[in-house]
Amino acid sequence: MPNDISSLGVPHYGVIRFRSNLDVAKTIEGLEQAFASHGLTVFARIDFSGDAQRAGLAMRPEQMLIFGNPKSGTPLMKMEPAIGLDLPLKALVWEDEHGDAWIACNSPEYIVGRHELGPETASQLAPAMGILQQFARK
Repeated sequence: MPNDISSLGVPHYGVIRFRSNLDVAKTIEGLEQAFASHGLTVFARIDFSGDAQRAGLAMRPEQMLIFGNPKSGTPLMKMEPAIGLDLPLKALVWEDEHGDAWIACNSPEYIVGRHELGPETASQLAPAMGILQQFARK
């Protein structure tokens, strides 16, 4: 992936991308630890490349964490139940053709805008962005 504006954490169609300082496995492990230390719950870890390998297919490393905090998400779901399509939050980590690891997620503004909630409600999802940015290359 080129080192374009999306590598700087700027949303593109609601998706924010960060190039990680670590490989995929270490990024996923680090994110899990960081989420736990900030009181967030990791609900699931999906290993796309592992699943592909078990199906006899090859792909570069790619994993997803599904995470969140019911104290932040529940009020939003009470306002608009359909936001459950985007909550809990997701962080996708993959390796590009150059061996660099990338992190992608939906921006909080995109999520609340998609469900027509006020922009101020994005602040309930924003703390996760700081955790993701810890792993971004400067």
